[in-house]
Amino acid sequence: MNLRLKSTTAIAASLAILSGPSWAGMEEAMEFLDTEIAGLSVLSREEQEAEMQWFVDAAQPFAGMEINVVSETITTHEYESQVLAPAFSAITGIKVTHDLIGEGDVVEKLQTQMQSGQNVYDAYVNDSDLIGTHWRYQQARNLTDWMAGEGADVTSPTLDLDDFIGLSFTTGPDGKLYQLPDQQFANLYWFRYDWFTDPKTMEDFKAAYGYDLGVPVNWSAYEDIAEFFTGRDMSYLGVEGEVYGNMDYGKKDPSLGWRYTDAWMSMAGMGDVGEPNGLPVDEWGIRVNENSQPVGSCVARGGATNSPAAVYAVTKAIEWLEKYSPPTAAGMTFGEAGPVPAQGQIAQQMFWYTAFTADMVGDGAGAVLNEDGTPKWRMAPSPHGVYWQEGMKIGYQDAGSWTLMESTPVDRAKAAWLYAQFVTSKTVDLKKSDVGLTFIRESTINSDHFTERADKLGGLVEFYRSPARVQWSPTGTNVPDYPKLAQLWWQNIGDAMSGAKTPQEALDALCADQERVLERLERAGVQGDLGPKLNEEQDPGYWLAQPGAPKAALENEDEEPITVSYDELIKSWQN
Repeated sequence: MNLRLKSTTAIAASLAILSGPSWAGMEEAMEFLDTEIAGLSVLSREEQEAEMQWFVDAAQPFAGMEINVVSETITTHEYESQVLAPAFSAITGIKVTHDLIGEGDVVEKLQTQMQSGQNVYDAYVNDSDLIGTHWRYQQARNLTDWMAGEGADVTSPTLDLDDFIGLSFTTGPDGKLYQLPDQQFANLYWFRYDWFTDPKTMEDFKAAYGYDLGVPVNWSAYEDIAEFFTGRDMSYLGVEGEVYGNMDYGKKDPSLGWRYTDAWMSMAGMGDVGEPNGLPVDEWGIRVNENSQPVGSCVARGGATNSPAAVYAVTKAIEWLEKYSPPTAAGMTFGEAGPVPAQGQIAQQMFWYTAFTADMVGDGAGAVLNEDGTPKWRMAPSPHGVYWQEGMKIGYQDAGSWTLMESTPVDRAKAAWLYAQFVTSKTVDLKKSDVGLTFIRESTINSDHFTERADKLGGLVEFYRSPARVQWSPTGTNVPDYPKLAQLWWQNIGDAMSGAKTPQEALDALCADQERVLERLERAGVQGDLGPKLNEEQDPGYWLAQPGAPKAALENEDEEPITVSYDELIKSWQN
């Protein structure tokens, strides 16, 4: 048993005593534990019943209330909406409507509530990418104070915050928790392990490039591998049709912005060293001062959004999309491109979200599964670009997190907080993670169940158990208004992807647009002493000569390619 769980037995016993004879709702809870959880929990049955009893008792003042919550549409949230919400309603008497909409629509609804002060939803599963927004505007309830104050009577004694792996992503510079993680997934490197370990393929690659085929450590190796596989006849392994060495997407659509703000620039090495995000310059290229105030995005103000490293990042993405990807990829969105590797024609993908793991092991994924259900593919750390340095973040981790707005009435916020805790509770989390594969709790990741299931998940469990996990993180606190700034990315990057502008021209326009938003926020003063305070413009050469980001252009952006054996990589994590 996980050490953190040992204290839960004592809590369970005390809860059982405190709850007394009140068993309204427990009949439904017992059925839920019998039929849905069915033993798939890190808690003992006694502990599960005690936790459910607490929910029954805490919800009594809100019985009959109807609340509305919202999240984006992914497998994990579908399970919550279709299974957990009805169960919670039956157990507590609080009727929950859990809406599923697009990620961009979630942000729009949240923005509407922030601007109008009207209660659109009682709780949001809102990406922790908005932590800088929530901390500065103070329109989201500070959960640290909420749990100790107004929300104390509806905060579970078995919540166990220390068990959550993503709290650093949802904590502001003030040390306060603003959001509670509900699901997490990373963008990693995905590849066909069966192709990479085939003797003939390995021999042919070594003969062509002079080094071993393996997991690419840097972009130079990734590019060689992409070139090697694109157009290669793989019929000797039973693969029919055209094969490609890269998969991506490029349609001018809001999801194109995520492609870049979700840490592509940090993978290239644009920002500064730092975890969970680079400081003072982050993966958006935004620089902050010692008071965490944004001071610029363009190189002339000390930012890096249009720096040589950023231009390198966008140039490589476009080049690989054009040379090594299916012709249809350039016209695809994030959602359309995600399932393509499961069709069996893709050798590798650098920018692959682990949220697609559930689809990769389910029905329709036969082309990339062995007969025994084990995957023909694996996931590994993403390779880094030539500007990357040790100690920088190397990729993105999405942390969709429960967010309570100040404009939500207290009683409705309390009822929604109960639901948020229910769907993230230790009773429920192992089963929910088994369905959605989006881990939030240490106890779930380290459970015997996922030890047994690990060989079917292509490295997902090994990654989340590894020390490497900390180098993947969401957008940090440098971004002062995510809804306003995020939309600028897909519009400007889209011009580079379509060829309407060069990468440099598109990034110059992007950083200028970002600074216009920062200037408006500074003039409005809506974020007080936490808001932007822009630097005076200087000759870019001044900043490029300073240590850290923005970084001056390298004379040679083609470094020596490096690969590692996947099996040796996994061993190093386990040791």
